[in-house]
Amino acid sequence: MRQEDNEQLLTLLRDQAEPMDCRELMRQLEWDPQRFNNAVAYLESQGEVVSVVRKKKIATAETAGYYKAVVLRQNRGFLFAKPLDASLADVFIHASSSKGAMPGDMVLLKHLTESEKGLSGEVDKILEKGTRIITGTIERERGRKGQAYIQPDTGFSYPLRIVPGGELKSKDGDKVKAAVAYHPKEKRVYARVIHIYGRANSAKICSDAIIDAAGIPTKFSVPVKHEAALKAAEPITEQELSRRLDLRNEPIFTIDGADAKDLDDAISVKKTDKGWLLGVHIADVSHYVTEGSHLDEAAMDRGTSVYFADRVIPMLPVELSNGCCSLNAGTQKLTFSALMTLDEKGDLVDYRFEKSVIVSKVRGVYSEVNAILDGTADKALRDKYAPVLSEIFDAEELAELLKAKARQRGELELETAELRFVLDENGVCVDVAERERGLAEELIEQFMITANRAAALYAKSALIPFVYRVHEAPEDDRLETLAELAAACGLGTRRLKTGVRQTDLGELIRQAKETKYARLISAQVLRTMAKARYDTQPLGHFGLSLADYCHFTSPIRRYPDTSVHRILTALVSGEPIDAIQHHYEAFAKEAAKQSSDRELRAMRAERDAEKCYAAEYMTSHIGEVYDGVVTGITNRGLFVGLSNGIEGFVSLVDDEHTFFTFDGTATTTDRRTGQSYSIGDLVTIEVIHASVPNGTVDFAFAKPSEPKAEDLS
Repeated sequence: MRQEDNEQLLTLLRDQAEPMDCRELMRQLEWDPQRFNNAVAYLESQGEVVSVVRKKKIATAETAGYYKAVVLRQNRGFLFAKPLDASLADVFIHASSSKGAMPGDMVLLKHLTESEKGLSGEVDKILEKGTRIITGTIERERGRKGQAYIQPDTGFSYPLRIVPGGELKSKDGDKVKAAVAYHPKEKRVYARVIHIYGRANSAKICSDAIIDAAGIPTKFSVPVKHEAALKAAEPITEQELSRRLDLRNEPIFTIDGADAKDLDDAISVKKTDKGWLLGVHIADVSHYVTEGSHLDEAAMDRGTSVYFADRVIPMLPVELSNGCCSLNAGTQKLTFSALMTLDEKGDLVDYRFEKSVIVSKVRGVYSEVNAILDGTADKALRDKYAPVLSEIFDAEELAELLKAKARQRGELELETAELRFVLDENGVCVDVAERERGLAEELIEQFMITANRAAALYAKSALIPFVYRVHEAPEDDRLETLAELAAACGLGTRRLKTGVRQTDLGELIRQAKETKYARLISAQVLRTMAKARYDTQPLGHFGLSLADYCHFTSPIRRYPDTSVHRILTALVSGEPIDAIQHHYEAFAKEAAKQSSDRELRAMRAERDAEKCYAAEYMTSHIGEVYDGVVTGITNRGLFVGLSNGIEGFVSLVDDEHTFFTFDGTATTTDRRTGQSYSIGDLVTIEVIHASVPNGTVDFAFAKPSEPKAEDLS
């Protein structure tokens, strides 16, 4: 099998609007039958082409009305698959037409038809089976010998029977991993337990299962650990120092969270007669993680560090992430510095990138720097920051300018909530609150954005392969949904259409800011926008309103940043542009795709684990009554958010019937009484149930006489 043959045949077929005769194709290609059949067989196995008219003609799958899709979920008697063609909606597939496909399988669909209920179709063939591995919770029928089932976490929306002897000593309520298989004669799926995590009512145990199911590696291989130990033990030689810009005597410092151990960015700020000199000094991870090394392979495979309430799964071994790469105060560290000049208005007028060496003068903490800036710091705190005290106030002044510039160019200021989970000594969630942001957090964010922008401008101007951070404009159908919601909230919608600008969305957010819809509109604007990702083309960042942007500032925890460092290292070392283009073009493409995929995997796992911890916290508050805000409405009920950021659901369906009519946007009304509920309304609820394994919290409307519990925040 020759790949060039496959590509040549596929290219030829894509130019045809109708299936082509096989003999005619062989004649045009000047191939013998064996060479032709080999290419056809391979492309058919990949779902790229199909044979028609008794296999005498072939066509691309799309030309013949076939589409690749991934099976998303399965219910009793039917499945849903998502076509790879983004223009197509999810496809309904009856079990009798599924060919035994299961969630996670890549399939080729045929006979797609449209009806009032949506798209339906049939599975022609399974192109690639999924892992056939699921996680879930054991449920057992009553009685000593009751049949055991597994309630899957994802994919299957009904309990799966466990085959006889396939329980692996699991108990009712255990979180488990199971292998699933389709029984063609019985036309049903069975499960076999292959691992027991522990009790499913523990968010920590559920996080173990989420991490495992996502395929996130938690251990480094022996070669990787050995290589990390060797790198961490390497002394910084005088020869290496002689090649670097010496910034060890400069007032450079870090600012991070109190519990952070991987300190990958430090700053220096100096006010001048003409403006500002801003230095952003980033851990030189690419010096230690070299191309083709075991460390590099592991870092690319992981793509990013992943953060959970009880643990961090690092992209790099701790010897690097918390050791030689971490910019710990008072220690000589190798860095990659972005040295930028800004004018008195905060405009970036010049920049250069240098390999450097620094010694951080202070290990800053966000809360402490905030106290310095707001004047509440005591003498001990002021003494700690004395070596960089004037630089902190200069940094505050510059950050305010940069923030004002960001508003002018249309950067979106979304009101998003990040939850902070407090765990006891047993790892059980005992408190939840929204994470607060102060001036210090905003200061660091603005400086990192400036450095990231400068790195992207530098690479773009040099015409070298690169990994950009891109964020494209919203699609029209999403804008339409946003406009409908904004109108229902009484907000202006005139500019929410094709060609929408950042300033238009910013104006909507500002309109909502003084209303009860502020958080809701911010959330909907976020959902309206495309998902940020990595690309080799500088497509711009819509949310930041920047034409050029990348991720340069966090190479300890993000592989795209490490990739950017590696490519820029070649540029600053004077390698010829054509050599850089030849060497890094394929690498940049691979790094961009892998980093985007791994970021999405990490975000999903972190989100699912957060839901489990939130539910675990609420299990100790069953029966309590709180005030909340309606954050969303469906045909079946209301989503209500509490002051601590946790969201629960109030069902308005009783015995599969409801007397409520939802207007499709923002209000539901009881037809019997006329009582209505709208997004943004204040309601009083009682906590009635919380499921840790499902990550869900259920509320009910509280009776007027019930006393309220203290504010959860």
